[in-house]
Amino acid sequence: MLKIWGRNTSSNVQKVIWALAEMKLPFERIDVGGAFGKTKDPAYLAMNPNSLVPTLEEEDGFTMWESNSICRYLAAKHQSRTLEPAIPQTRARAQMWMDWQLSVMAPAITPVFWQLIRTPADKRDANAVETGKEKTITAAKMMDAQLGKTQFMAGDEFSYGDIPVGIMIYRYVQLIPERPATPNLDRWYAAISSRPAFKEKIAVVPLS
Repeated sequence: MLKIWGRNTSSNVQKVIWALAEMKLPFERIDVGGAFGKTKDPAYLAMNPNSLVPTLEEEDGFTMWESNSICRYLAAKHQSRTLEPAIPQTRARAQMWMDWQLSVMAPAITPVFWQLIRTPADKRDANAVETGKEKTITAAKMMDAQLGKTQFMAGDEFSYGDIPVGIMIYRYVQLIPERPATPNLDRWYAAISSRPAFKEKIAVVPLS
């Protein structure tokens, strides 16, 4: 059985376990990172020199890190049309939105998350929160515009392009309740959050 090293409160770990649940692939998840530590242990660093989570470990000893890359690899290996689009242009667009999550959406919302969830109230940086909220709302509006053209991020079918941004929007709707109207984004989020894999692996984990 393949193993996923990483705590389930990590957004990056959540991407992978959501993808695995969509493909109905059995796996064992091992708590490391955050309060669990162990990411600096020599054995873990041998698998993942970044000292971060998640790390994928397969039965034959193959290991890899970087959550979006893990999702793409698993979908390709298991020929999952649930996650990997068959049409090259649609597949490229899905991968584009995965990369955009790393370069735009995550940097925008991460300061909001850290300040509101992991920082004591008396030590929070209000300016960082407001700046992060503004950037996150701008990013959400970009998604809303795309979702006015397609049902899902890469096209009219769910794909792995929806997973990384879906994890970010899961945080967005909880952290920024005063957000502007985004009807296309709301429709899409209702669709992805009603998927059994999301409900079983993501919605049950509170922000922490």
